Amino acid sequence: MGNTGSNSLFSKENLALITRPIGATNPVTVLILGICSSLAVTVKLWPAIVMAISVTVVTGVSSWVMSLLRKGVPNRIRIIVQLVVVATLVILVDEVLKAYVYEVSKQLSVFVGLIITNCIIMGRIEAFGLANKPWPSLLDGIGNGIGYGMILIILGFFRELLGFGTLLGYRVIPESWYVANGGFYENNGFVIMPPMALILVGCIIWVQRSFNKKLIEEKK
Repeated sequence: MGNTGSNSLFSKENLALITRPIGATNPVTVLILGICSSLAVTVKLWPAIVMAISVTVVTGVSSWVMSLLRKGVPNRIRIIVQLVVVATLVILVDEVLKAYVYEVSKQLSVFVGLIITNCIIMGRIEAFGLANKPWPSLLDGIGNGIGYGMILIILGFFRELLGFGTLLGYRVIPESWYVANGGFYENNGFVIMPPMALILVGCIIWVQRSFNKKLIEEKK
């Protein structure tokens, strides 16, 4: 898709760059990218939201920057330049997290740094950013970041709710429901373990393909 663009900043084609990665070309459930971080940072909802925003910012801005530089970067060093751009953005994001959400930053720990090696970011730069104008590249990066982040948020929602009985740290399942207080409910410890996150991703993929038969046909 070379030189995608339109006179309208929010033309149908440009908006599709944001909406398609949320469903039809979702980087996690369709392209099966970024699975590792999906399993690692979604034990609770708030870290999942912060990670989703962080990756979306880095993905969008890095694609935009590389699109601006695409004609001036020799092909033989493009990967090095990409890594420098992405690493710089990740450092800035990490510093912002430490300044404003320090506790979450500690929870995310090394996984913020590993955004640098996230295959979604490098993949979108290679597949789209280096072949298109800055504005569509920015939208494509944001769209793929949102698609990735949406899966993180879904996983974080169910894992925190079923594993701790809370959402964003607030009690959702009443204490009176728990067995220890004479009730019928007990938190599911398995749901906060990485294997359950993988199972949940599989369930999301199954639901998505059940409602979108085209994904099955394209896979075949």
